[in-house]
Amino acid sequence: MHPVERFQTGLLILAMGVGIALGQRAGLAAVADRAVLPALLGVLFLTFLGVPLREVRGALANRRFVATSLGFNFLWTPLLAAGLATLFLRDHPDLRVGLLMLLVTPCTDWYLAFTDLADGNVPLATSLLPYNLFLQVALLPVYLYVFAGAAVDLPVAALVEAVLFVLVGPLVGAAVARYAAARLRGREWIARAADRTGPAQVVLLAVAVGAMFASQGALLLERPLVPVLIGAPLLAFFAINFLAGTLVSHVSGFDYEDRVCFACTTLARNSPTALAVAVAAFPNRPLIALALVVGPLVELPLLSVLTRVLRATRGDGSTPASA
Repeated sequence: MHPVERFQTGLLILAMGVGIALGQRAGLAAVADRAVLPALLGVLFLTFLGVPLREVRGALANRRFVATSLGFNFLWTPLLAAGLATLFLRDHPDLRVGLLMLLVTPCTDWYLAFTDLADGNVPLATSLLPYNLFLQVALLPVYLYVFAGAAVDLPVAALVEAVLFVLVGPLVGAAVARYAAARLRGREWIARAADRTGPAQVVLLAVAVGAMFASQGALLLERPLVPVLIGAPLLAFFAINFLAGTLVSHVSGFDYEDRVCFACTTLARNSPTALAVAVAAFPNRPLIALALVVGPLVELPLLSVLTRVLRATRGDGSTPASA
């Protein structure tokens, strides 16, 4: 993992502080607000550039794992997310929507790094990416309509339009770029290039977070409990899903490498994607986006701890490859 990626949480916290400070300057908040979405679109383009659509066939060799993973992510997890959002944020509808958007979108990038750090099955994890990506694009509006339609006035048409613009646009652009680069330079070259986009994604995400807090920092200062309100259900989500995922892995008979892959894909969430959709679909409800910014600040440290727990509790008696 590149040092920039390793210290992503610290960089995002720094970006938050810098953004709040800059946001106090007259006229800068409006400028920063216009920078949020372009930065997030850059993050998504680079993320999708690393999604190998050809890997879909690779997952078919392990259909039981894929079916179990997708069922956990897209059936069980949305129900858990709805329950936690109702339990913890019943009186905070915008934060409730933000939490739902975060929890129902499985990660499509950095969970690979954590899978690798814990000596998991990275090729299998990679082959899951297209499935996770396409299903969350298709189902995010459905989940919000079903689980949050009563919480806020949900602009369904604007939400679908935002998903098409924010997700499908960068996805198609990345697919075209991959195809063109592969034709000109070869598939190995584009694979190596895509693997090196991680630091640029982190930098662009930090720019987006900084711009978000420059434009909406006053709102956070007025509501300093937002990180606590979001952090509590996030901690509950990680604890419950880790235990549930461990049980499912044991019952399914997964080996250590597949257990790691299953844990990472069912815990890591896709906050950049959810944030981009929230910025585009809910421009007048900034608390939804602020809730999503808090997500990585809780998630990334927990995933780091998770890799250590998995390696320490490795049950097959062998020594981790990188030990």
